[in-house]
Amino acid sequence: MPETITLPPTERIRGVLAPVVTPFKADFSPDPQRFIRHCQWLLSQNCGLAPFGTNSEANSMSTHERIFLLDALVAAGVDPSRMMPGTGCCSITETIELTAHAIKHGCAGVLMLPPFYYKNASEEGLYRYFSEVVQRVGDTRLRIYLYHIPPVAIVGVSVKLVERLLKAYPNAIAGMKDSSGDWNNTKTFLDAFAVRAGRAVSGFDVFVGSESFLLANMRNGGAGTISATVNVNPAAIHKLYKQWNTVDDADQQQAKLNVVREVFSSRKFASMIAALKEAIAIYGNDPEWVRARPPLVELTREQGELLAADLKAIGFAMPRESLRW
Repeated sequence: MPETITLPPTERIRGVLAPVVTPFKADFSPDPQRFIRHCQWLLSQNCGLAPFGTNSEANSMSTHERIFLLDALVAAGVDPSRMMPGTGCCSITETIELTAHAIKHGCAGVLMLPPFYYKNASEEGLYRYFSEVVQRVGDTRLRIYLYHIPPVAIVGVSVKLVERLLKAYPNAIAGMKDSSGDWNNTKTFLDAFAVRAGRAVSGFDVFVGSESFLLANMRNGGAGTISATVNVNPAAIHKLYKQWNTVDDADQQQAKLNVVREVFSSRKFASMIAALKEAIAIYGNDPEWVRARPPLVELTREQGELLAADLKAIGFAMPRESLRW
C-alpha cells in the first residue's frame, strides 16, 4: 500500500452511513476486493461508510487488519471524507493508533466505542480514556463520534460524560451514534446537545443506530443514521433522509423501512450480520459472501431459504445490475 498522505480538513459528515459488513476468505482473512466493491456500491447509492463497526465484525479483527482494509479503500480511490471508521478498542494504545491512522488519511471522523471489557467503568475513567485519545492523537482535524451501544458493550455514554468532553474538547467531540434502541434515550441527547429552539447550539451531531428511528431523528434535529441494513437497503433509506421534510409520504417511507428491518433483525436467524451477508450472497449471486468469522456463524441452509422467502414476501430487492461482484 502507498504511504499515508496527510490531507486537508474535511467537512462534517451527515446522512446515511453503512457499518460495512466485512467479507472473509475461506481461511477467515479479510477479502479486500469484495470489501472494496461493496463499499463502492454503497457510495453509488449515495451512502457514506462506517467501516469497522459492530456489523463489520470489527472486534473480531486485529488492528493490522483494520489498517490494511482502510489503506485498501483509499488506494482504490474511495473518498476519505465519506468515511467514519470505527476505532474504539479496549486498549487505549490501539484506539490511538487506529484513530491517528484514519485522521492522517483525511477521514471525516471516527466512530469510537468506549473501552468495554471492564463493565463498571466510572464516568471519570471513561472521561480520562477519551481525553487521553484526543491529547495523544493531537490533530486539530480529529472528529470523534461516541458510540453508545449498551445492548452489546454494556458500558455506555452518559449525558454528563458528553457534557464534560464537549467542555474540554468542543472541536474534537463531534457527535454520537446511539444504538441503545431506545428513542427516549436518543431524544435526551438531542434535547441536551443537538438542537435548541430550532438551531444547533453545540455542533454535536446525533446519528441513530437503526433506520427505524430515522424520521424521528431528523424531525428532532438529528444528523442521520448509521445502520446495519444500509448494507442491503441503502437507496430507500437515503431517500427518506433526503426527503423527510419535503414530501407527504415520509411516514409511509419510514413504515416500509421498518418492514425490511424487521426481517433482517428476526431472531429466527443466527445473527443480523449473518442475515445481511446471506442477502448480499443471494442478490449478488456470490456465495462467498455468507462466511462469518468465528465466533459468529453463517445461516444454515434452512435459515437462508427462510430469509429468501421472507424477503420475497415483502417485495424486497437489491439492484442486481449495480452489484459489481
